[in-house]
Amino acid sequence: MTSFPIVHIVFALMLQISELAEGQQYPAGALYVVATPIGNAADITVRALHVLGLVDRIAAEDTRNTARLLSRYGISKPSIAVHEHNERSAAERVIAHLREGERIACVSDAGTPGISDPGAHLVDAVRDAGLPVIPLPGASALTTALSAAGAFVGTFTFIGFLPTKAKQRATQLRTLATHPQALVFYEAPHRIVETTRALAAAFGGERQLLIARELTKLHESLHRCTLAEGPSWLEADANRQCGEFVLVVQGAPEIDAADDAHDALLTTLLEELSVKSAARIAATLTGAPRNALYERALLLGRRD
Repeated sequence: MTSFPIVHIVFALMLQISELAEGQQYPAGALYVVATPIGNAADITVRALHVLGLVDRIAAEDTRNTARLLSRYGISKPSIAVHEHNERSAAERVIAHLREGERIACVSDAGTPGISDPGAHLVDAVRDAGLPVIPLPGASALTTALSAAGAFVGTFTFIGFLPTKAKQRATQLRTLATHPQALVFYEAPHRIVETTRALAAAFGGERQLLIARELTKLHESLHRCTLAEGPSWLEADANRQCGEFVLVVQGAPEIDAADDAHDALLTTLLEELSVKSAARIAATLTGAPRNALYERALLLGRRD
């Protein structure tokens, strides 16, 4: 079979998909939050392309980067710069255009706006102004890394970027040391070794670690090891320290604590709070199951 009929089949399918996108409702005066590729330009969705071609202007983290990306799809639109330093003030301009009936797309440099990228404050402002916000799903480094992490990720907590200063970073990691869910971090190349060392120091070296680098790009790599092995693996080859990183760390192991392990805390809380409130706060502080703490608090309350 030649490739000629296959090309026609693919074209026909793409036409059908495009018609599906075109046949949907796209209200005027709405902000469209549009995910864009995190590296591979082919990862744009058909609906995203349709909306980007339909909107009147684009609110972009970096207007130059967005213009280069859109040019690959044959799209050119007026833009408004909406980045971390001007997001609140730029929101006023966006809202003014929306009130005139324009459709505006919000995009970041890569991935999903609002996920460790500008966009969240703009969404708040638009919603507070009584105007609709419509999300379009698509590429995200967070979900891309999690999909390849494996079974050690059941539930997860997204942390994003840690503080750049060592003392502040260590403080935050201490609060996460007993967190039972897998933890997801973003990191820049110049801090990647330092951060993996800090993770091992805070959590111990036994937990599983996925180092996902340059996801969807030409030099993408995914390496799974223990936290103890992570820094050495990165330092063994300078190329492994280049690019943008997602780190997925296994959650803290469950510990079978004694029934009375948190009695001192519960007793103190019960002096000022109800049994329900004491159990809730103790669960937040310790990570222990709230139901078990509630039963224990009931027993302690009866002893008084």
